[in-house]
Amino acid sequence: MKRIIQLEEVAMLGISIYALYLLKVEWWFYLLLLLAPDVSMLGYLAGNKIGAITYNLFHHKAVAIILFMIGFINQTWIIQVTGIILFGHSSMDRMLSYGLKYFTGFKYAHLGELV
Repeated sequence: MKRIIQLEEVAMLGISIYALYLLKVEWWFYLLLLLAPDVSMLGYLAGNKIGAITYNLFHHKAVAIILFMIGFINQTWIIQVTGIILFGHSSMDRMLSYGLKYFTGFKYAHLGELV
């Protein structure tokens, strides 16, 4: 089952890259921002609960979709791109078995414990 989920996430990452291509996002801009959501891990400096909340906020696909839709409705390019990058980054993380975090610590995620 884990492989099926990883393949699904690879497909979603591919879709996000294609969406950025359609929005004419320069490749260097995408690479620059691809890892930006990981800044949310700084929340762990304030403890596991705050860390999990900040990490999950930046890695939740519903947040990414809502951001994209707000940008789409308002025709705001940068908000659309931000939503797509968050979506693609979340897919990339889940493809690598990083999931949404529990309050017990960074290595405890909805996809299982990180080793």
